[in-house]
Amino acid sequence: MKQKFDIITSTCVPLPLENIDTDQIIPARFLKATDKAGFGENLFRDWRYDKDGQPIASFPLNNPAYAGSVILVAGKNFGSGSSREHAAWAIAGYGFRVVISSFFADIHKNNELNNFVLPVQVSELFLQELFQSIQTDPKTLVEVDLPRQTVTNKATGHSEHFDINGYKKHCLMNGLDDIDFLVANKDKTEQWEQNLAS
Repeated sequence: MKQKFDIITSTCVPLPLENIDTDQIIPARFLKATDKAGFGENLFRDWRYDKDGQPIASFPLNNPAYAGSVILVAGKNFGSGSSREHAAWAIAGYGFRVVISSFFADIHKNNELNNFVLPVQVSELFLQELFQSIQTDPKTLVEVDLPRQTVTNKATGHSEHFDINGYKKHCLMNGLDDIDFLVANKDKTEQWEQNLAS
């Protein structure tokens, strides 16, 4: 899942529902696993499949028009509920690299960042414009520029700036998790310890 971020341009999967919680993202019965592998198969499991395990055609992830999209556009208050990191594992495991919403639950937002998924928070007005553009044309492209911290609706040309922690931005752009970052700065850490001891 470690991938460097720069500029991502993709079609989007629209999920215009508010208050999508982590139990809807990955149901609790799948939390026994401790390995990240396979979680993407069960992303939104109870919305994607019926009780017999057959795909529900009306659910966006089952719509061929959105196949190959690496951006999920979701309603306000995405990732609320429990703090399970498995929800971020499922989003990353499915192949999403970006989630756009007008508000994220803090813990889930950090879990996404730790799993190389970029949460992009936009205004409610911009979010509704995205939903409208995607509804009009499922092939609508959205550009997410991490270096400039902008998201652009290519259908309208409208852009918004988004915020991101500077440390997490550095890690995403360089494909580093927290341990990678520490290892990469081992010499600096050792030098600081030597200076402290002297």
